[in-house]
Amino acid sequence: MDEKIQQLQKIIDESSNIVFFGGAGVSTESGIPDFRSVDGLYNQKWKYPPEEIISHSFFYRDTKEFYRFYREKLLPTGFEPNAAHLKLAEMEAKGKLRAVITQNIDGLHQKAGSKVVYELHGSTLRNYCLECGEFYDENIIKESENAPDKLPHCKKCGGLIKPDVVLYEEGLDQELIDKSVRAIAEAETLIIGGTSLVVYPAAGFVRYFQGKHLVLLNKSSTQMDDAADLVIHEPIGQVLSQIKV
Repeated sequence: MDEKIQQLQKIIDESSNIVFFGGAGVSTESGIPDFRSVDGLYNQKWKYPPEEIISHSFFYRDTKEFYRFYREKLLPTGFEPNAAHLKLAEMEAKGKLRAVITQNIDGLHQKAGSKVVYELHGSTLRNYCLECGEFYDENIIKESENAPDKLPHCKKCGGLIKPDVVLYEEGLDQELIDKSVRAIAEAETLIIGGTSLVVYPAAGFVRYFQGKHLVLLNKSSTQMDDAADLVIHEPIGQVLSQIKV
């Protein structure tokens, strides 16, 4: 393990254009469960399968049930950035890291201090009115639990509010796709962390990388392990906390 940390340190020391691509495993050390681990949302019992509840069609078909699940399982209440978020923010501040591309929707990268963050799947911290487009923070969703119909409504026009997250059956934002692919294609070093690389189309972005060093930090193996220069199967926060920048 020490030898691999030294290898990672050397790669980071020698790199001036690093891009980080991360998934749910980055936030599990902050206490946020991921979807596919043994303790993840996919393995917890609910009235419907989680992937059905957080779909576009279900949102409109049974909005109340959607929000019952959403408030309990997806709103990141009281969570703080961990060592991985903090180290990535530090790397950006030191001019090493150009961008964080994340599949997470918890806003912890920004809370840690990262400035250039491409949130492929949106953010639970942003919500908008489907009628007038007015934006609200996550408190509007929390407060709706006490509303007569249990739904969040716009304070300006009364319209239904929807989280600014990409639900199943919805496409990614094209501008974010373009920025993410460009950042990866131009990167000298790509660090992939906390993702099993099975969620598409996002996982396919890493194939645009043509730089010098591909690093994989994930507790379990991925389809890209064989292509990487360095693979460390340990919690990402535990790994990055040992790096000096």
